[in-house]
Amino acid sequence: MVFDFVVWKAIIANKPNSETEIYFLDVGQGDSQLVVLADGKKVLIDGGPNSKIVNELSVILRPTDRYIDLVVLSHPEVDHFNGLIDVLRRYQVGVFIYNGRVGHAESWKELAKILEENKIPAIVLGQRDKIKYQEDYFEVLSPNVDFLKSKELNDTSLVLEFHDIHDRKDNEMATKILFTGDIGSKVEKYLAENFDLADIDVLKVAHHGSKYSSATVFLSAIKPKIAAIEVGKNSYGHPTKETLNKLALIGAQVFRTDQDGTVKLIISNRDVNIFKTK
Repeated sequence: MVFDFVVWKAIIANKPNSETEIYFLDVGQGDSQLVVLADGKKVLIDGGPNSKIVNELSVILRPTDRYIDLVVLSHPEVDHFNGLIDVLRRYQVGVFIYNGRVGHAESWKELAKILEENKIPAIVLGQRDKIKYQEDYFEVLSPNVDFLKSKELNDTSLVLEFHDIHDRKDNEMATKILFTGDIGSKVEKYLAENFDLADIDVLKVAHHGSKYSSATVFLSAIKPKIAAIEVGKNSYGHPTKETLNKLALIGAQVFRTDQDGTVKLIISNRDVNIFKTK
């Protein structure tokens, strides 16, 4: 399934430029990423655990810019969706995309209520679905049917491979970024065995650098140049020394939101410029 006209039909085209911006937002112990496509279209992936996401967005977006084209929830855990409640209250949202699983926390009901009250279309995506705009696209690598049924919600995470295309005639001329949610080593092993991940440039490290993720077989298959860990003060030991050592062994340049603040990537053709707020 490819969402192209359906998703973007209500969006007014802006003057295009040649740069894509990726933000790994400092929302504490949780995940949130903002992708701003070359002509200003915005895709927000997850919203962190609380209202801190709104403060982060207010720094990046103009005060008059109250529209987010797509909000994507990787999976219904509170450290990924709670902040979206405040986002939906403050911003107009075009489409809400998720994996179809519902959350167990009481706040999930509040999120669902706001989606209904604001008449925001909710679309379920799964493996092999795509979100496409012009040449750029997100491809869903996971979950497949089996992972979607898992009792472990982390393994139901939408894994998105973003292709920032540089040459309309050659889709291989792209910067590729892998957004992994909170998947564990079982899903990582499956991805390494079933997809060609050798040319991933940027990895959003799974599950805040947990010991249950970042399997050696997975990282060795990807060998990303840049690895972003979204993490805050926590009692879980995230990110673990084991994960940091694995990332060092594959030569990844590691950024952490707890130490670096919000990390911003500007992609211009094949060049990736990196900025941090701390």
